[in-house]
Amino acid sequence: MNLTQAIKEQAHHLGFSLAGVTTSDPLPHKRVFETWLEQGRQGEMTYLNTTRSRSCRANPDKILPECRSILVLGARYPAAFSVENNDSHDKLLHGRIASYAWGEDYHDILPRRLKTLVRFIEARIGHPIPNRWYTDTGPLLERELAQRAGLGWIGKNTCLINPYKGSYFLLAEILLGIELEPDPPFTADRCGTCMRCISACPTGCILPDRTLDARRCISYLTIELKGSIPSELRILMDGRIFGCDVCQQVCPWNRFAVLEVDPAFDSHLVRSDPLLLEDIELQPGDFNKKYRHSPLKRLKRRGYLRNIAVALGNLASPHAIAPLTQVLLFDREGLVRAHAAWALGQIGTSAARHALERAAVHENEAQVKLEIQSSLAKW
Repeated sequence: MNLTQAIKEQAHHLGFSLAGVTTSDPLPHKRVFETWLEQGRQGEMTYLNTTRSRSCRANPDKILPECRSILVLGARYPAAFSVENNDSHDKLLHGRIASYAWGEDYHDILPRRLKTLVRFIEARIGHPIPNRWYTDTGPLLERELAQRAGLGWIGKNTCLINPYKGSYFLLAEILLGIELEPDPPFTADRCGTCMRCISACPTGCILPDRTLDARRCISYLTIELKGSIPSELRILMDGRIFGCDVCQQVCPWNRFAVLEVDPAFDSHLVRSDPLLLEDIELQPGDFNKKYRHSPLKRLKRRGYLRNIAVALGNLASPHAIAPLTQVLLFDREGLVRAHAAWALGQIGTSAARHALERAAVHENEAQVKLEIQSSLAKW
């Protein structure tokens, strides 16, 4: 067995469903990324627009000058499913989180595997080698590298799609200072005339050039955006509180994909449909304890409760009035109070109005006062 094949087999043994090799040659689609940045579609993700980021994404050897090969890997996570609405769900008020977040945080899991794989490679060749590894953490055009390593094509929904295993993958890369046998790139575009993902996107953020406007994407709004969610987009988020799977759920390639799931990312750690009325009451220590091993910890409590308030406003259940009132009156985070005020305005009952009027008397923060006034103006 040659070295490249041995590395791929070890990658599969470690839990990676996909493994391919490409060269360190410059990437030809840098201009698409540059245009996307110039149009401001990255939103507040300013780290994407640094000089180093823009330079390295097209030229991996600027990250690791000794780079001769890039090993591209994919770890499968559970496919999303739809939560059915019924009376019990209405009373409990379930939220929805992206399916990759049902299990442990991949930023904690995949680096351990990547380090183990590097040690395996060094043991096989008998000496240390220059290397860098990333999983959504480095200045690389991951999906283009994956396509060039033969793992699939970049679909209209901007996800990497494998023809046999679908698109529910977390990608990772190891830059290596050794020559490995590269795989042929995946050149076919198998989306054809299908437009399901574009039509189904709740906020219309998917663009014709296989990019998306992050400023409208629910994943960006619920995870990357740190401040107030634009009011015109809140109503499109439904009960989603961490990410969005819609463009993958409607993709025919996922309907027929092989159903294999990496156990680390299965739904053993976090409910796939968190109970909103429970989590809206989480105090800082409770949040940190509950989600310390989950991707949800990235939000911090203020971001998570902001998202929950929006979901409760969209679900518009009177069961949410009491906890939202408590948040509006007593929570220490102005961002959370502001979105609770919006949510009460969406519910729109006399009890919700009374809560807003009560808060208006005592609120001093300008952002929150504006949300209270805007909500009261709906009556």
